[in-house]
Amino acid sequence: MVAATIGKRLSQINVENIEENRRAYRELLFSCGADLKEHVSGVILFHETIYQKASTGQTMVEILKSHGIIPGIKVDTGTVPLAGTDGECTTQGTYALSSSRFC
Repeated sequence: MVAATIGKRLSQINVENIEENRRAYRELLFSCGADLKEHVSGVILFHETIYQKASTGQTMVEILKSHGIIPGIKVDTGTVPLAGTDGECTTQGTYALSSSRFC
């Protein structure tokens, strides 16, 4: 699974898109201080982030919860161009969410 969105953020600051750099970037964002909870109530996490630990040993989820922020998980697999449109996209991977096996 490719971490494309964070890869775009890292490339803008000339940082290589590798797991350690993604972890450090997320740790920086999630640990930026008490004011974070005043502006953020929930965060949608990429699959990789659920299992990552900060340099303190806390998981990213634990850090968010300690600030009163609700962690969620990204369930789609990204977007692709929608055929027959002028640059519109459609989300892929959500079809499994409506499957009867999940009900």
